[in-house]
Amino acid sequence: MIAQQKTLLPERVAGLLGLDQFGMAGDLLATFLAAFLVGNLMLAMTGVAGPWAKRKITAAFTDRIAVNRIGPFGLFIIVADAVRLLSKELIIPENADRPAFDLAPIVVASSALLGFAVIPMGNGVHLADPEVGLAYVFAVAGIASIGLAMGGYASANKYSLLGGLRAIAQNIAYEIPLVITAASVVIFTGSLRMSTIVQTQAEPLLTVAGLSIPSWFAFVNPFAFVLFVVANLAEVGRNPFDTPEAPTEIVAGYQTEYSSVYFVLFYLGEFLHIFLGGAIIATVFLGGPAGPVLPGLVWFIIKIWAVFLLTQWFRSAIPRVRIDQLIQIGWKGMLVLSFANLVLTAIIVGVIV
Repeated sequence: MIAQQKTLLPERVAGLLGLDQFGMAGDLLATFLAAFLVGNLMLAMTGVAGPWAKRKITAAFTDRIAVNRIGPFGLFIIVADAVRLLSKELIIPENADRPAFDLAPIVVASSALLGFAVIPMGNGVHLADPEVGLAYVFAVAGIASIGLAMGGYASANKYSLLGGLRAIAQNIAYEIPLVITAASVVIFTGSLRMSTIVQTQAEPLLTVAGLSIPSWFAFVNPFAFVLFVVANLAEVGRNPFDTPEAPTEIVAGYQTEYSSVYFVLFYLGEFLHIFLGGAIIATVFLGGPAGPVLPGLVWFIIKIWAVFLLTQWFRSAIPRVRIDQLIQIGWKGMLVLSFANLVLTAIIVGVIV
């Protein structure tokens, strides 16, 4: 298992480049470089996931042939898609609210990148470790809802407006169960600090026939794990909860009027939030970067790609629910179950302690 992170990534960068001798200016530069490394790692994974992995996984699930002509295994489709999308004309609707229209894609993409600041990705691969890390990551991830609403409103398109309103209704309905379910983990750990949550899961839960089962919260509280995964699907807008986009009903929802680089930012933000959701699930329920033999960063990447594979599986296998069904599932189902899980967890921990 990976031990608790002792050194943050900016400190390692500062020591490696000798920036620690320049005081505050050196610390700021080291922090910027560390954030640049983490951000580009996430962007690189998103670049592979969106144009290539998504097509390959969907084709495998639906018994079809995906991209296989452009480069080895079709990998050059990543470059082809980037050139194709960025070279398209940027069309602005005549009655668009320009400030909101321009800012919406940036808000969606940047809110996901900000969330990775407190995620422990391995021994020393951790930008910051505040005491309120778990609350912070939910707060900044929720900013994306503002971006979706801005894009829908500013597009001067009724279908885009419907998509923005659906996004707000959906995120409110499922963000509450998401946070409450995560709170049940906080009851076990007694802390919102992400490194503490990872360290709590480091000890073996039990040993059977010489095989140690880790005390990951996915094993300690599988009911909470399932609730969190379902609520996360709704938060990132994946089937069966992709009603804000709903191409068969409202064209493409909040992003209908977006093209060129603006569409790329929306597309990038969507996959960044899927990976951020996977990072939160890996940290809170799957031991974070913990794992045998391989380095912690490798295990962390494997876990968030496993969550990405799960989202694509649901996308290929489960049909979209109607907006009224989505709201009922959130308020009448997920909310009640998340509170029941929280109360039951509190009782169990209180009895044990």
